[in-house]
Amino acid sequence: MRFAISIPQFTADGEFDPVAFRGYVQRAEALGFHSGWTQEQILTLGHFPHLSALETMAYAAACTERLRLGCAVFVTPQHNPVQLAKSLASLDQLSRGRVETGVGTGGKRGSYPAFGHNGEALVARFTEGLEVMRSLWTEPETTIDGRFWQLEGAAIVPKPFQKPGPPVWIGGSHPNALKRAVRLGDGFFGAGSTTTGKFAEQVQVVRAERADFPIAKRIYIAVDDNAEHARAQMADGLENIYGRRGLEAVAVAGTPADCVRGVQEVADAGAELILFTTVANQAEQMERLAAEVIPQLS
Repeated sequence: MRFAISIPQFTADGEFDPVAFRGYVQRAEALGFHSGWTQEQILTLGHFPHLSALETMAYAAACTERLRLGCAVFVTPQHNPVQLAKSLASLDQLSRGRVETGVGTGGKRGSYPAFGHNGEALVARFTEGLEVMRSLWTEPETTIDGRFWQLEGAAIVPKPFQKPGPPVWIGGSHPNALKRAVRLGDGFFGAGSTTTGKFAEQVQVVRAERADFPIAKRIYIAVDDNAEHARAQMADGLENIYGRRGLEAVAVAGTPADCVRGVQEVADAGAELILFTTVANQAEQMERLAAEVIPQLS
């Protein structure tokens, strides 16, 4: 069992605190977290001001030495795969091989016209884009005459520090997406907006395809001695992120004992990497997770 923590990204214009950020990621490293993860939200859907995922990862890499750094997930149909492949390869070099890459289609709420297409054929676009990225990471030259991208003798140098490239985690919820994750990826990443029960069903689909396939899950979590306060804080936080209420069932919130039970259920459902995502008081919550929740998990 490995544990990861979300990296702070929510900051208003002019309010980013580099000292606090540096202290947070260095403390995460000292506490023994496997990795620190960002989320991608290029255009704001909720009410939280949101720093870009890739640049936040790069800043965190410069502040740390061992902490692995990821994004769950890059919505790749909102990216040019050549540019994304180059950026991730460069960051993997700069961090000496500490990048984890989460990718997903983004679903139908992706504001795709802002990114140069109308959102049709998302799966085909996603699959071809991932093919482009992997080829650029591994081949001396890439020639692809695709439906969406055409490359002839193209190359990026340097390649990623990790060979054949950063681990690729794929998100999704439909059974076809889960099977695609096993076929194309290096691991499946369960969404934070998925309940534990639904996640357990997804794990069964993945395991039916490949029994040893790596599985991760984001957990929105709030630890407080007052369980009601924790749940209210979580409801407000999820509303800010997703722009609507009624998502509390996907989260784990309450006393330390409540949180141990909730996280253990996710682990028992099949998660081998658990990404804790807090919605307020992130530094304090990280300390409580490390001291009061993680040691009680089996």
